[in-house]
Amino acid sequence: MKTVGIHTLGCKVNTYESEYIINELQKNGYEVKDFEDICDVYIINTCTVTNNSDSKSRKMIRQAIKRNPKACVVAMGCFIASHMDYREKGLDIVLANKDKSRIVELLDDYFKTKKEIVDLYEERLTDFEDMYITNFPGRTRAFVKIQDGCDNFCSYCIIPFVRGKCRSKDLNTVIREVSDLVNNGYKEIVLTGIHTGSYGKDLDTSFAELLEELVKIKGLKRLRISSIETTELNDDVLNVLKKSEIIVNHLHIPIQAGSNEILKAMNRKYDLDFFKSKIREIRKIRKDISITTDVIVGFPGETEDLFKETIKTCKEIGFSKLHVFPYSERKGTKASYMDNKLDNKTKKDYARRLIETSKELEIDYMKKFLNKKLEVLIEDIKDDYSYGHTSNFMHVKIKGKYRHNEFVNVRLKEIEYPYIIGEIDE
Repeated sequence: MKTVGIHTLGCKVNTYESEYIINELQKNGYEVKDFEDICDVYIINTCTVTNNSDSKSRKMIRQAIKRNPKACVVAMGCFIASHMDYREKGLDIVLANKDKSRIVELLDDYFKTKKEIVDLYEERLTDFEDMYITNFPGRTRAFVKIQDGCDNFCSYCIIPFVRGKCRSKDLNTVIREVSDLVNNGYKEIVLTGIHTGSYGKDLDTSFAELLEELVKIKGLKRLRISSIETTELNDDVLNVLKKSEIIVNHLHIPIQAGSNEILKAMNRKYDLDFFKSKIREIRKIRKDISITTDVIVGFPGETEDLFKETIKTCKEIGFSKLHVFPYSERKGTKASYMDNKLDNKTKKDYARRLIETSKELEIDYMKKFLNKKLEVLIEDIKDDYSYGHTSNFMHVKIKGKYRHNEFVNVRLKEIEYPYIIGEIDE
């Protein structure tokens, strides 16, 4: 029996795809071990969203080659797609984002011939690659990849080039996959994709229609959307949000910048008036909903005044958490040719200050729920404490050991950042 170690970098889509790969390998007689172990095969599912992602991808590939020079080392994913000519001595199988589902076949071919396999395509031209998971070991929330690719072409982003055009999984297949996961004990499902809200545009259906069908699945307690653009929160989607409590009380809606000048330079598809108006619509439906966001700081041309405008905007909107990213130049994107690039010191300073703002916003949001009773899904048990998340994605710490993957009613008592402390209140 051959052993395999897999390391995954980047997003939830990569996590889903790696889990599919693990399932396929195990079904075909491979033993999955820790990536740090001596294995016969190493698979690195890479990321390229930032320069740091590139560095980590290279590092993990080199570590695998060094750990066992006799192993078959496989590099796949977005870093490979953005560096088609990348080769490393000791790297045996190279593929981008197409054909990850063929990993068993590719490994069989390699072990027969011991010849390098390079399996690369023009990503914009590829079709949706079907994967299907019925189990997600070690996780309480199961991910389901419903979509791949992006057509937005934001000026800073390499992802449309490495993930291809928007394309979707068949609606009935998604329904079956979610149903199977629920039947296997998963109470919370996370819908994920590269541009999740664009689901269905290539299939004569829509994201709203998919949501309408999924919330009907018996036994599904929570349906979470990994991320959605404000332009995709149309009336139909908001109507499902209004009608169904299965959809959690949390949306992650990337804003990326809090000034119209930078939003325009980023080629985002909205201005601040549109974004704020959409948030007001959502809060009319769900008063206390948690709205988290992504913000890029240090974009070319972002002055101190424009950065302060972003801080002001984030506070005015009242996000419950900010995911902060210093701008990272991606070769070939429109932003990479822009003037007025900021130095690393300034970008780090902006990031530090916005992370401080995020902490303030998180604590302010938590305070709204002190002495209130909410349902928590238990995800982890450690050192006489149980941990889990509420529907609105607050991380709760509870004294005592409670059953994994079960809901408990908890009264929220105090803030111990980044947790909110709760007591069982049946």
